[in-house]
Order: sequence, then C-alpha cells, then structure tokens
Amino acid sequence: MNIPNPLPESQIHIVLVEPEIPQNTGNIARTCAVTGATLHLIRPFGFTLDDRKLKRAGMDYWHQLPIHYYDSFQELVDRYPTGRFFCATTKGDKFYTDFHYAPGDFFVFGKESKGLPVEILTAHQDSLIRIPMRKTLRSLNLATSVAIISYEALRQLSFPDLL
Repeated sequence: MNIPNPLPESQIHIVLVEPEIPQNTGNIARTCAVTGATLHLIRPFGFTLDDRKLKRAGMDYWHQLPIHYYDSFQELVDRYPTGRFFCATTKGDKFYTDFHYAPGDFFVFGKESKGLPVEILTAHQDSLIRIPMRKTLRSLNLATSVAIISYEALRQLSFPDLL
C-alpha cells in the first residue's frame, strides 16, 4: 500500500506512546541509536528519565540518538502534519510487510499493558500494521516489535547509512 510521504528529516521515526517499562524504552533507544532512527516519547511514562534500569538498558548510546518528548500524541502530529504514521497493533488487518515505507515515516507503538488508545487507531485506520503471531498469545515484547518493524522499514530503504 503506497501512502505519500513528504518528510525525510530522519530515515525513520519511532514513537512510544506512554511507555511503562524502563528496560524496554532503554532497549528501543539503543535500537534507534544503532539504526539512526529518531525516538519520540509521549508522556506520561511509567518511570522517571533518571531510572537506572532505563539508562542501563540504553547503555552508553543515549547521546547517539535524537530524542524528543511530547505531552500528547496530538502534539507530535501537530509538529509533523504531513507525516505518515504507521500504528503497530494486534488489531490491524495488514502485516507490517504489506506497506511500502519511505524516508521520514513514523512507527507508533503503544504502552506495554494496553497498546495504543482507540482514538489513535481510529485516526490512522488506513495504516494499522501488525506482526503475525499465534492467535493464542497476546503479543510480542515491545522492544522486539520495534526492532522487527524498524528493520523491515530500513530494509525497504536499502539500509541507508548502515554497514
């Protein structure tokens, strides 16, 4: 599915809406650092930014990635009004591999316990993506999901600036 994207500020953007587990966010920050992705964090968080588990999971990569903070998802959308937002959810009908990604795309992930709010899913219903998994299990770990989808997007972009 092709959706036009006029925003090549960063190759890809990772958005975490109200993340709850510091180790997941730290792991995701590390993934963003090594891939060149921009990380966007939407408050409230289930931890403090000085949490040692967060820092340890991200190791010494924190200074190696662009990171932005927002008080709401709408604040992010307002900042990037022409952005393409792909929302990862178990409720999506299309696999994450069914879309053609472009530089500057945003990949949105919800909190570990509940996923994304209904209003975000409704607003982006044409770009809901899911990772295939067994029906009897709820979901993958958030950091694992971010890595899977990030690397598919980067593969489609021919792994820009990566060795």
